[in-house]
Amino acid sequence: YVSGGISLIELILNASFAVQLVMFILFLLSIISWVIIVQRWLVLSSARKGVFGFEQRFWSGMDLSQLYKEGTQMQQENIQVVGMENIFRAGFKEFMRLRQQGSIDGEAVMEGAQRAMRVAYSREEEKLEKNLPFLATVGSVSPYVGLFGTVIGIMNAFLGLAAQAQATLQVVAPGIAEALFATGMGLFAAIPAVVAFNRYSALLDNVTSSYITFTDEFSSILHRQIHTN
Repeated sequence: YVSGGISLIELILNASFAVQLVMFILFLLSIISWVIIVQRWLVLSSARKGVFGFEQRFWSGMDLSQLYKEGTQMQQENIQVVGMENIFRAGFKEFMRLRQQGSIDGEAVMEGAQRAMRVAYSREEEKLEKNLPFLATVGSVSPYVGLFGTVIGIMNAFLGLAAQAQATLQVVAPGIAEALFATGMGLFAAIPAVVAFNRYSALLDNVTSSYITFTDEFSSILHRQIHTN
């Protein structure tokens, strides 16, 4: 309840159509944002755990062919292979394919493997970045949408005041209340979106940096294999 015993529901229902539209848009943006926030948290947390898990397997001394076969078996069992392991699989598959041809020199083999890893890296990065720009947009736009509703609400309050013979706070209070409520909804939609975007951007940078570092290290390993065999 707000001042004067008016409930928030009554406040929304009695608001002007323009303010109701602003409130509906902000409510919809907030719901979509929270869905994305939860979904992105699951994806990015899984990617970070995948980095730690795969690095432990990769640096355990396991044969690279065996590691590749494990990933293939996981795919056959409908277990999703994502992140760093996809980059490894793309590079190793292209490396072995080109080496088996025999007629291709070592540098061409390395270029092919690195190109395959870059493509896989771009795909993984795209998966991780999905919907983050939407959060940034909601965070930057929502306060202004709420402010638009505030301006309309205050205008309506003063227009209503002008039509009254006696100016009282009771006349303008509902209009100002709906205007401030629109501002509050704008902030309610914007703040979680901004916090989540900043947090997820930092997490994304951390994960993709791990991908880039692994790509360089794996390239060095493949380079040594070419020159030692």
